Amino acid sequence: MDADIPLELVFHLPVNYPSCLPGIAVSSEHLTRAQCVAVKEKLLQQAEKLLSEPMVHELVLWVQQSLKHILNQPETGSGSGQCTFAASTTVDDGLWITLLHLDHMRAKTKYVKTVEKWASDLRLTGRLMFMGKIILILLQGDRNSIKEYLILQKTSKVDVDSSGKKCKEKMISVLFETKVQTEHKRFLAFEVKEYSSLDELQKEFETAGLKKLFSEFVLGLVK
Repeated sequence: MDADIPLELVFHLPVNYPSCLPGIAVSSEHLTRAQCVAVKEKLLQQAEKLLSEPMVHELVLWVQQSLKHILNQPETGSGSGQCTFAASTTVDDGLWITLLHLDHMRAKTKYVKTVEKWASDLRLTGRLMFMGKIILILLQGDRNSIKEYLILQKTSKVDVDSSGKKCKEKMISVLFETKVQTEHKRFLAFEVKEYSSLDELQKEFETAGLKKLFSEFVLGLVK
C-alpha cells in the first residue's frame, strides 16, 4: 500500500445539496469491490459532518489523506464480498421511490438490458415503462442505491448518438423523489413494460398507489 492508488470518484449533487448528502460512487482497478464500498461509506460518514456547506472539495482532500488508513483497517483489508451488503444499510434512511423521464433510446435492446442489470446489481425494484414516445423509469429501494443508479445512468455510455457512436445519457430528468409512504405498493421486482394507451399507464400508477404522482408529473409529458 505504499504506492499511490488511482481512485475515481463521481459525485451526484441533488437539488437540495448541500442540505443533504451527495451521491458518491467510488471505483478503482486497484481495489476490490468491498474496499470501494468501504471507502464510499467512510466518505458518506465524513460528508455527514459537513452537511449544509459545500463539501465536494473537502471530501476529495480528505480521501487523499485518509485512503491508506481506511484500507489498512482490518474490516476493509479482505476481498470478501460480504461488505457489499452491509454497505447499503450503513447510511439507511428507509425505502425511497424515484421517477425518471428519458427523452429517447436509440439502442433500445442494449439500453434496456443495461438498466435491468443496474437495477439488479443495486437491488432496486420498479418499472421501466414505454408508452408511445414516453419512457419512464420508476425505481424503489435504498436511497443511496438510487443515487448510485443515477450516477451510472449519467456517466456510462449507455446509448448511441445519431451517427451510431456510443454516448452518455444527457437527456434524463428526475421528475419526483420521495420516501415510500404507507399507501405506496412495494414492488417485488424490476420489470420492463410496454403500454398501448395512456389509460393502461395510468392504471399501473394507480395500482401502485401513485395516482397523484401520475396526474402531477406524467400527464404533462403527453403532448
